[in-house]
Amino acid sequence: MKILLASQSPRRKELLASLGFEFEVVKIDCEEILPEEISIEDAAAYLSLLKSNAYGTFNQDEVLLTSDTVVAIDNTVLGKPKDEADAKAMLKKLSGTTHQVYTGITIRTTQKTITETDVAHVELDILSDEEMNFYIENYKPYDKAGSYGVQEWLGMAKIKKIAGSYYTIMGLPTHLVYKILKEI
Repeated sequence: MKILLASQSPRRKELLASLGFEFEVVKIDCEEILPEEISIEDAAAYLSLLKSNAYGTFNQDEVLLTSDTVVAIDNTVLGKPKDEADAKAMLKKLSGTTHQVYTGITIRTTQKTITETDVAHVELDILSDEEMNFYIENYKPYDKAGSYGVQEWLGMAKIKKIAGSYYTIMGLPTHLVYKILKEI
């Protein structure tokens, strides 16, 4: 079985390799647009399946893995920031609150498609303007949902509590991926 990881995320590559799987990274061109009526709980799974379906066909001995992560607070999905001002606005919104991180995965073979979502609840300490500016300037979180990476300075210095999987917050619920790939 050959695993195809459809992600350019260095974090997802690192996590899948750490699970002990060999894989090939493939590229998918897919416009990630959520339907207005979709629930926040279903958004990450929807985007993951959308990416999977955009890949097209593959061989019988291949397994395609796609994933997507969304950060949500107050019934609002926070995607990837467009620029510095957007990143700062997202961090201000998350400062001193508990928010949710949903990561959806889709594992597809020629015979079946499995899509699952995992959620983690993250409590952030209050962020000062100086801390937000430091984080954005030094870590440039423009490729991260919600404008932060749990494995970076902000996660180390400002996360007070996590309920759920740390790896779900990083962008790949490793416990689900491992279980499904082993079953396949």
